[in-house]
Amino acid sequence: MDGTMWDVVVIGGGPAGLGGALALTRARRSVLVVDSGEPRNAPAEGVHVYLGREGLAPGELLSAGREEVRGYGGEFTDGVVAAAAPAEDGGFTVELAGGRRLRAARLLVTTGLVDELPDVPGLAGLWGGDVPHCPYCHGWELRDRAIGVLSTGPFAAHQALLWRQWSADVTLFLHRGPEPSEEEYEQLAARGIAVVDGEVAGLETSDGRLTGVRLAAGPTVACRALVAAPFLAARAGFLAGLGLATVEQEMAGHVVGTRIDADPAGATAVPGVWVAGNVNDPMAQVIGAAAAGVKAGAGINADLIAEETREAVRARRALAGQATA
Repeated sequence: MDGTMWDVVVIGGGPAGLGGALALTRARRSVLVVDSGEPRNAPAEGVHVYLGREGLAPGELLSAGREEVRGYGGEFTDGVVAAAAPAEDGGFTVELAGGRRLRAARLLVTTGLVDELPDVPGLAGLWGGDVPHCPYCHGWELRDRAIGVLSTGPFAAHQALLWRQWSADVTLFLHRGPEPSEEEYEQLAARGIAVVDGEVAGLETSDGRLTGVRLAAGPTVACRALVAAPFLAARAGFLAGLGLATVEQEMAGHVVGTRIDADPAGATAVPGVWVAGNVNDPMAQVIGAAAAGVKAGAGINADLIAEETREAVRARRALAGQATA
């Protein structure tokens, strides 16, 4: 067990964790950020729709954030959190893989999520590049290309219509997804979106770039990008010792992922534990995750102030009692 009792241990060193750590260190809190070094957006060439940081490489954004946090006294340690639990004398213990244990008065969990990708040969290797999921993150870079949409769930037609904003050449591959409704077929036809039946067997590439989508029973359709919708699974198994379990993330009545539930400020059902970013909001973009981290950090600081004030009042009353005894 490390001897330090941190005000806050931040679990996760992405934009949400760094945003929270920055708010807390500027509030003169002792903060340790535990980072596994596995950012979700690592495959992407740049961060987009982030005001003032447009196009910056993900690694450069994190490096800049770390330096800002260090500038206010924050510290970092590399590692993967294996478990977290309440401490007998208050606060929490955080155990890292390998056995190291940390102590903290409060926890901010910003571990993000894992994109569970469709099982299509060749897809995973292109994820975050020629296989995108978000048009606002990747649409401009893929504009005017031949874009395919892989149907694996009920929102495929909606995705195809959305991506039509960035290209006039959009194809919906029905693959293993549901048949579009008559209304959706009409909408797709009206927007000039082709619909291809049959299962996708794999992707064709040249020099590491996507060139086509190979059907199981048919030709290869030329394609320069293939949109895929992953299942968004929260990285939160280590919270079981705190009694926190994931809940389903729904969209229009369909389960699209999992998350840790929290109030609008990020406070969970366990007093002293906050969450921010994709672990709580799977749909949040980078700028939204960073903002959520700042909001959670402010909430944690306010909670600590309230506790410290209660303790100061008790101490003052005790002294007053001794003076009059």
